[in-house]
Amino acid sequence: MAEHPNAAVLRKAYDAFDKGDMATLAELFAEDVVWHLPGRNPVSGVHRGRDAVFAAFAKFFELSGGTLKLDDHTILADDEHAVALNRATASRQARQLDLLGADVFHVRNGRIVEFWAFSEDQRLDDEFWS
Repeated sequence: MAEHPNAAVLRKAYDAFDKGDMATLAELFAEDVVWHLPGRNPVSGVHRGRDAVFAAFAKFFELSGGTLKLDDHTILADDEHAVALNRATASRQARQLDLLGADVFHVRNGRIVEFWAFSEDQRLDDEFWS
């Protein structure tokens, strides 16, 4: 069975994120993308627009010293949504992050238009980023 096109969009986006390839991410994100990051940490909140989302990414990279990695191990997709099950790892000030998560995407016409992140332990996630 061929991979759904929206799954391919996510694979390309995760690869670009890991490489810091913002040009490719700009192609894959709608200009008015909405990014929902839960919790109570410096990056939490609703980020509206590509520039705001990229600023949140920059904050993640800054806080982790560029060590944040997302290992997507399963991607499921249909005509409107895609879900990535992943493991996030990072290092920060002698602390380690290693959490499972689920990322939910709304995809329209080959572009990511909205995103919601879910962590297996939001308290630990917040402690790491704060």
